[in-house]
Amino acid sequence: MAAKLSGPERKKTLQKVLSRISRYRLLVILSIVLAALSVALTLYIPILVGRAIDAIVGQGRVDFDRLLDAFARVAAAAGLTALCQWVMNDINNRITCQVVRDIRDEAFRKLMILPLSYLDARPVGETVSRVISDVDQFSEGLLLGFTQLFTGVVTIGGTLLFMLSVHPGITLVVVVLTPLSLFVARFIARRTYSMFRAQSEARAEQTALVEEMIGGMKVVKAFSRERAAGEAFARFNEKLRKASLKAIFYSSITNPSTRFINSLVYAGVGLTGALAALSGSITVGGLSAFLSYANQYTKPFNEISGVIAELQNALVCASRIFELIGEEPQVPDDKDARVLTEPRGRVDIKNVSFSYVPERPLIEGLSLAVKPGERVAIVGPTGCGKTTLINLLMRFYDVDGGEIDVEGTDIRRITRRSLRANYGMVLQDTWIKAGTVRENIAMGRPEAGMEEIEAAARAAHAHGFISRLPQGYDTVLSGDGGSLSQGQKQLLCIARVMLNLPPMLILDEATSSIDTRTEMRIQAAFAHMMRGRTSFIVAHRLSTIQNADVILVMRDGHIVEQGTHRGLLNLGGFYSKLYHSQFEQ
Repeated sequence: MAAKLSGPERKKTLQKVLSRISRYRLLVILSIVLAALSVALTLYIPILVGRAIDAIVGQGRVDFDRLLDAFARVAAAAGLTALCQWVMNDINNRITCQVVRDIRDEAFRKLMILPLSYLDARPVGETVSRVISDVDQFSEGLLLGFTQLFTGVVTIGGTLLFMLSVHPGITLVVVVLTPLSLFVARFIARRTYSMFRAQSEARAEQTALVEEMIGGMKVVKAFSRERAAGEAFARFNEKLRKASLKAIFYSSITNPSTRFINSLVYAGVGLTGALAALSGSITVGGLSAFLSYANQYTKPFNEISGVIAELQNALVCASRIFELIGEEPQVPDDKDARVLTEPRGRVDIKNVSFSYVPERPLIEGLSLAVKPGERVAIVGPTGCGKTTLINLLMRFYDVDGGEIDVEGTDIRRITRRSLRANYGMVLQDTWIKAGTVRENIAMGRPEAGMEEIEAAARAAHAHGFISRLPQGYDTVLSGDGGSLSQGQKQLLCIARVMLNLPPMLILDEATSSIDTRTEMRIQAAFAHMMRGRTSFIVAHRLSTIQNADVILVMRDGHIVEQGTHRGLLNLGGFYSKLYHSQFEQ
């Protein structure tokens, strides 16, 4: 069971919701006015019906003029009521959709500026659930609140005034008994909030699992994990079922409980009204109108009690999406941050330390001076910090200690946009977006012409397979690359860098998914591309980095050896062991 939010936290969430609704205050005011007008017309109809009943005094004593006038007024009031409710519902839909649109835009904009540490630490499905499912649940509760809450409150107030004008004594009976309905609704609603939160969190866990299983379906099938995945889903599904059943069951008690109280109110009105009619203090038509008012007075309490249960769910979902919106963004660029233009490629790493988790240090005391145009290869066993170093160079993460300088300036005092624009990255994991092949290659330079795009593809040896696609460069790819092989997707990523040709390059196992023959051609293209450019090359196949100007051998977050390929082999140390282990029988 999820922990229940405290009163101040719930109040804070409600204030955030109201602040976003207040942007459309004119529409809200218009909706309230139409609700009041609709209620007033609805409450006017029982008076007209009562007059019609009083016009029928007895056999042969019917005031037809008065009767026809009442019927005409009833028809006009009903028509105007229908028109007001139609316009009001349209306005309420607009307010709800616009508020939901604003919240989703706000959430997505926050995702764009959140640090990678936030996204790395949470399942993708949970974040998707907050932005999609939780906002949908919130919108349903919000729309119900606009549709029934305003109308219900206005109906209660208006009905009370009409009843007072008809007979204050009977009205007192209604007012005395009604608080019982409010007490029951409040008692149940206070206990359902934590249940709806547990339901929302269980739904997020289920969404995260489904997202993970679908995204890694090939891995699931390759290791015959279908049964295990099904069992895991069944556990989450059962957890969601129990949480949903509990929340819905307890919230559904509200309506019949308040209906029972309202029936008592109606019976009390009928009894006291009948006695008042016998004593002559109220007419039969007046009693008829009063009974109608009593029914209309208690009806909103049933609706409001249902709305309160839905609003509890909506408030829980709103609190989850506001948690995302309220997350600390990445540290913004300094106001006087330097825009990096035309760097020569000098990079200095000075006594850098970094860890993803404070209690588990990863990189400690790392120092390195890279000259412009130098090719630096980074090798070492898995988990030694190679990719972490790349993340620090690109400032996906900030260092915990020391500093990384580019052209003599700490990268924390350089704008992220200009820093990353001067790096070209090709990673082992491919980045393909939903769009055409042309758009994927030109991601870094959308203004590039077709001739430049094709030249980059030829340089990356990707033009051949692109030409064989159904629409060539205009072939639309899905977000995961569709039917393209891993090697073809990697060639597209290489073509993307070939098109931009930035002054600094990062190649992290850039040819890991490419056949040997194509790799030889790509290596030649890389050699030409890296000429005069500072390059950081992460490789596990040590045969691909023999021509590097300097090779850094990392182990447990430290540079344990440094030098050229031949020099490190002659040294007979850790690098020599790594190299020879790849060629031993």
